[in-house]
Amino acid sequence: MESVLKAGRFCAYASAFVLSLSAMAVRIPAQAVANGGANSIQALFVSDIHFEPFRDPGKAAQLAAAPVEEWNAILAAPASADDAAQWTKLDEACPTRGYDTSYALYQSSLHAIHAQAGEAKFAIVSGDLIAHSFSCKFAAVFPKGTPTEYRAFVEKTIVYVMANLRAALPGIPVYAALGNNDSDCGDYQLDANSAFLKESGQVFAADLEGAEKAQALQDFAAGGYYSVSLRAPVEKTRLLVLDDLFMSERYQTCGGKEDQAPAAAQIAWLKQQLNEARDKKEKVWVMAHIPPGVDSYSTARKWMALCAGGKPKMFLSSEALPKVLAEYGDVVQLAIFAHTHMDEVRLLIPANAAAANRPVAVKMVASISAIDGNNPSFTMGTIDPAHAILEDYRVIAASNQTGINAVWSEEYDFAKTYHETAFTAAAVENLIAGFKTDSAAQTSASQSYLRYYMTGVDMRMMALIWHPYVCSLTNTTADVYRECVCSMVK
Repeated sequence: MESVLKAGRFCAYASAFVLSLSAMAVRIPAQAVANGGANSIQALFVSDIHFEPFRDPGKAAQLAAAPVEEWNAILAAPASADDAAQWTKLDEACPTRGYDTSYALYQSSLHAIHAQAGEAKFAIVSGDLIAHSFSCKFAAVFPKGTPTEYRAFVEKTIVYVMANLRAALPGIPVYAALGNNDSDCGDYQLDANSAFLKESGQVFAADLEGAEKAQALQDFAAGGYYSVSLRAPVEKTRLLVLDDLFMSERYQTCGGKEDQAPAAAQIAWLKQQLNEARDKKEKVWVMAHIPPGVDSYSTARKWMALCAGGKPKMFLSSEALPKVLAEYGDVVQLAIFAHTHMDEVRLLIPANAAAANRPVAVKMVASISAIDGNNPSFTMGTIDPAHAILEDYRVIAASNQTGINAVWSEEYDFAKTYHETAFTAAAVENLIAGFKTDSAAQTSASQSYLRYYMTGVDMRMMALIWHPYVCSLTNTTADVYRECVCSMVK
């Protein structure tokens, strides 16, 4: 893996990428920069790429045998003679709810990112780089494959995704997190202090330098987390990247066992980083894949059962992460999550209302993958570099789910849609307060949120579960969420 990260290899990727721009049948209209001051900068937010290397199963053996720098040529070559039949067979053996990101869609998204984010100062990727049911597909295509061979294929896929993204953003640092699918042993499974984490750290820390990179490699090898100082012109701000798979309610080791130690170690590291930032008067952004709180979509469908004593479906196994972040609202300017594939907001509120801490605004980034029937999208943020404030953001979406002949254009602009001057805790609190008083989801803000919740799909039917959904936006504990939901039926 380290050889793939050499500067020469990246130059080769970048040159090939730029040369291919004219060959792509992707129309990308020019976009205006989102609202912001004279000194504002741009940043790219991407998540849930879920690249699918098995879309043409007949090419999988070539991919496994070839170095990563040859993957684009293999994937761009004519399809295997029976690719459709092979894919149907594979999809039946390893069913998912839709289709993840094909080569065509990833290339389309990369060209759109290249066009839209060329002036960005940094990019952040909040996890899930590889496709769903990855281990099942590998086993079906390579029935005699070993765990070592599986790990190698996972690692090569991650290298491919990150190298192509960096090639689309030459000179721009890319900071990424692991998601629950990004593992060498299965979805929601991972071992701390593993060879996989040690090797993958070389990819994730590729844009870090000096002592900061050395420390990041050490931390990533331990638990998939790291700290990086955002480069100038962003002032005195660090990005803390977590691997909260270890905190997931569904987490198991590669051996299928429960283990709370990695999550506890990561929370201790997070507290240390936040305390250091507070002492140095630094600002912090926190990024991870799985959001804290209630899995509102899964829970809302059975919300009446909650009022009879049922339990909501939680994303994480404990309340440690949202509790810690909310305790440092004076330090944490923004928390970035993903995982649901939807465009969402949340707010982390300190338990002690009298505390000096303010709530923490949460931005959940929608997906490149169209597996849920959504159109692929990424987000362009406008940042106040002096205060590390997300002043505005625009969601850039594809016109179709395949990327073929796609037009990528602005779906909506946060400031224009919700009439807020910045994406701050106060703005999100104000937005959610309006949702709470609008039980029928009839206001302009509520209707806009439902329209843009699922990229490219009008979800105003979600008004039927609007109350329990809104309860999940600020209530991250099971009991408080239940109380909020059931207040309507008392």
